[in-house]
Amino acid sequence: MARPTKPRKINFDPKVKYFKPRAVPLSDLEEVVLSADELEAMRLHNAGDCNQKKCAKKMNVSASTFQRILTSAHKKVTKALVEGKAIKIIGD
Repeated sequence: MARPTKPRKINFDPKVKYFKPRAVPLSDLEEVVLSADELEAMRLHNAGDCNQKKCAKKMNVSASTFQRILTSAHKKVTKALVEGKAIKIIGD
């Protein structure tokens, strides 16, 4: 049986829940779903100017879990940018 997920601290509520390529209707686009914890990991690491250990502590996860979350987020955002997909942010 899998271990239960530890609650993650997310101290950011984005005002915008979608990003999409300009001049393309949302109905014509595929979506990449970015979770709130993935967005928080990117915010802390890329815009927050803190190292992985500090960021992990702020999110109440281990450094290796933080790295997995961050890697997943980077892959999803890169895929959306390269393939022209919309990014949908879910979760709280």
